[in-house]
Amino acid sequence: MPKTPRDHLPLKQAHYLILLALTEGDMHGYAIKKAVAARTDGAVRLGAGSLYRSIAQLQEWGLIAASTWRPAPRLDDERRAYLAITALGRRVAGAETDRLASLVAHARAAGLGGNAG
Repeated sequence: MPKTPRDHLPLKQAHYLILLALTEGDMHGYAIKKAVAARTDGAVRLGAGSLYRSIAQLQEWGLIAASTWRPAPRLDDERRAYLAITALGRRVAGAETDRLASLVAHARAAGLGGNAG
């Protein structure tokens, strides 16, 4: 079992995007799916199998957990299971963000991205 946030890296894209979505607040699976699609301008659309496999792995690793939060009863569907990012999940997402930022900085220094052709 990984001992530090960096031991979880690199994250799979789906795992990272799910953690990012949950930084916005507790969500159920379908809301996570919509948040990921919105955050990526539709470039990433998680299918049900991929989404729920990723959720199970993130829960197993202690990066997300079941939430006790529920929306107002008139907005709720009791069949939905809500999830929350854990403190460890937040640290792992931060470490992955730093790792990706470093890669982007190296790419930009090599003349990639931005206005480069």
